[in-house]
Amino acid sequence: MDNQVDREDLEQEIVFQLWRSYERFSGKSKFSTWMYRVALNTAITYFKKEKRRVDKNPIHEKIEIRAEEEDDTKESQLHYFYKAVQELNKVEKALILLFVEGQSHKEIGDNMGLTEGNARVKLNRTKKKIQEIIKNQGYEF
Repeated sequence: MDNQVDREDLEQEIVFQLWRSYERFSGKSKFSTWMYRVALNTAITYFKKEKRRVDKNPIHEKIEIRAEEEDDTKESQLHYFYKAVQELNKVEKALILLFVEGQSHKEIGDNMGLTEGNARVKLNRTKKKIQEIIKNQGYEF
């Protein structure tokens, strides 16, 4: 999430969903995998609701940031990265966020219900898509 209040709301929603769905944990997977899956699904649902709320808000305006005004600090690079991630679909967002967290292709595949090879292919396509989005934003890497 972009701001601290939204991050705290999402965190609270994830904890609530974990608590609510704990009875359904069957032990067929590692507890951490189950927990991660609940958190991921909750975050995806939260993003969908947030997007609908923002899209319906007539006051909402997209902010255009020009590359000439940004310096090449890690902060500006992260800004462009997160801005690009916001343009991805929910599956692509999940893939890239799992990758950024350091999960292997196998772990990503397991969490997403994909084969390792399919996770690798989808992740590579997502990386290329992010590069294109960032390039179209005017930031050269």
